Amino acid sequence: MKPVVALAGLSGLCATLVACGGSPPPPPVPATAPKPVAAAPAPAAPAAAPKTVAAVTPAPGAVKPAPFVQVPVVPEATNVSYDPKGRRDPFLPPELTGGARGLEVATTKLTGIVRSARTTLALVETQDGIGYILKPGDTLGDGRLMEIGADTVVFAIAAKPGSPTNNRVVLKLAAN
Repeated sequence: MKPVVALAGLSGLCATLVACGGSPPPPPVPATAPKPVAAAPAPAAPAAAPKTVAAVTPAPGAVKPAPFVQVPVVPEATNVSYDPKGRRDPFLPPELTGGARGLEVATTKLTGIVRSARTTLALVETQDGIGYILKPGDTLGDGRLMEIGADTVVFAIAAKPGSPTNNRVVLKLAAN
C-alpha cells in the first residue's frame, strides 16, 4: 500500500508543478566534510534502473500554462554616430525645397527638344553636366515642367518664403 500512496503524492506534486509552470528548487548542497586520511574505498552500489514517470494529464477545465518565451535582449545604443563620407544622412529628412544643396531649375539650361508623333520631350542639363529627359508634368529640383514650346520650356517653381511672386521660369534653347 505504501508505494501507491507515494506514487499518488508524487503525481500530485507533478500536477502542481505543471500547473505553476515552474520546476522544483534544487536540493540543498551538503556541507563538505573533511575526508579521512586512511579510509578504505567504499564498495560501489549497484546502479539503479532509471525510473519512468507517467505523464500527468491536467484535470478537465484546468488552465494550461503558457509556454516559456525567451525575449531577446537588445543592447542599448551608446555613442552611435553616422559618418556621411559625402553622402546624405539617411536619419535626417531630405531637403524638399531646393536651396544651396538642392537642384534649382534657374541654374539649368535647355539643350534640346525632341518631337515625335505621340509626345514631345525636353532635354535639360544641370551645371554638373547631368542630363535629364523631361515631359510635361515631370519635376526637376524645385520646379515642375508645365509646357514645351517650339524653342522654350516653362517650369512652375514651388513658392519659397521671401521670394518674389514670379513662380515661373522659362528656359530658351541655346543656339549654337
